Amino acid sequence: MAKKLQETIGIGRRKTAVSQVRFRKGSGQIDVNGRKFEEYFPLQLQRDLILAPIQKFSDTQKVDLIIRVKGGGIEAQATATRLGISRALVQEDDALRSSLKELGYLTRDPRKKERKKYGLRGARRRFQFSKR
Repeated sequence: MAKKLQETIGIGRRKTAVSQVRFRKGSGQIDVNGRKFEEYFPLQLQRDLILAPIQKFSDTQKVDLIIRVKGGGIEAQATATRLGISRALVQEDDALRSSLKELGYLTRDPRKKERKKYGLRGARRRFQFSKR
């Protein structure tokens, strides 16, 4: 019978991006939607943002990450992934909660796009006023 891998799952959200992170012991491989981590997130700044909780509180070389992300833009996906990783770390070791919270890694950014209102061009933008 196959041996089941021990893994923790964390879900992160930002705007319309949703990221599901599977966190397990391994060799340091990171897979994002079936692609390599460096290929999916090309900017070093995004990769540093995502891996910040792991580099701070765990060893990057000893964990495998399987990330499924959808919706939003690349920046929102990166922030959602960081939240998912942080939540998975807390699920694994509850003692890290206060440290991660202090750094702001467990804070979900609640901002969403405001809906368009009737009689307006956008959420707040009005049509141009003409006196004559």
